[in-house]
Amino acid sequence: MNYKNMLNTVNTVHKKSGKNRVGLFCDMVWCGFKYGTGHRDYDLNEWWTLNKEQRSTYITRGINNSIVTRLNDSSYYHILDNKIHFNEHFSDCLGRKWLNLEVASLEEFEVFMENLESVIAKPIDATCGQGVVKLQKSDFESVSAMYDHIRETRAFLVEEYVVQHPDISKLYPLSVNTLRIVTVTSDDGTPHVLYAFIRMGNGGRVVDNINAGGMAAPIDLETGKIKGVAFDKNYSYYDTHPYTGTPLVGYQIPFWKESCEFALEACKRIPQLRYIGWDVAVTENGPTFIEGNQHPGHDFLQMPPHVPDKIGILPRFRQFVNI
Repeated sequence: MNYKNMLNTVNTVHKKSGKNRVGLFCDMVWCGFKYGTGHRDYDLNEWWTLNKEQRSTYITRGINNSIVTRLNDSSYYHILDNKIHFNEHFSDCLGRKWLNLEVASLEEFEVFMENLESVIAKPIDATCGQGVVKLQKSDFESVSAMYDHIRETRAFLVEEYVVQHPDISKLYPLSVNTLRIVTVTSDDGTPHVLYAFIRMGNGGRVVDNINAGGMAAPIDLETGKIKGVAFDKNYSYYDTHPYTGTPLVGYQIPFWKESCEFALEACKRIPQLRYIGWDVAVTENGPTFIEGNQHPGHDFLQMPPHVPDKIGILPRFRQFVNI
């Protein structure tokens, strides 16, 4: 428990709600014990507005952690946590060249770069888009200098840049805007799509991660259309993309059904991990993987604009797993 952050959250919620700070603090602590609610859950999902029946329908930080612990075998985390291991495990699902510069020689890198003008370089075990950069060959004196730079920054995974579908690029053209498709494998071994949203870059940045300045919007599982406003880390909401002006609500995601099937088939390769957040890029030829996450986020799709009835996503989860 980070008490400083918790007290800051009490002050933030007090300003939003007008409620007494002492009462908010006591309720926040009670919700932590009763529902496993973190102070971020309390603020982001406006728990001060919920009654006890509504609260019991939310996946909280504590509940999400317990689901991960129960459904995912930690000895297999490395397949998703280590980007090299992920690329090796799903090499036929990537649709792009990649190279591990932790072990690859300069000569191998030179061959890799022969027909490429730009690449994406990633730290092998970083999260939330941290350390991910787009590098242009023309920005370096030589391929050798580029090689040395990448190794010095330890962004060892180098990948051919993904060219996304034009309809996805219309949302925001400077990043690869990925679908976060969260799957859960039921007790009988059948994988299901639990929920999904699209992540988009913003503000000139080249990554789409919310924690790196991006935004996200929920997707209707039946139609593949964006079904609600986008949101960012600052709790701001957007019905049009602020960078491109593209209307978001109702926007059709191309290759939607194919993307869902793509993720569901991948579940069968690692049955030891039953609860996964897949990051899927959509190209003109269909879906391709960027990475997978063994600890999917739980809170964003329970934000007030996306749950007008104040019913969280726990009941949907219970359709597939007895928790």
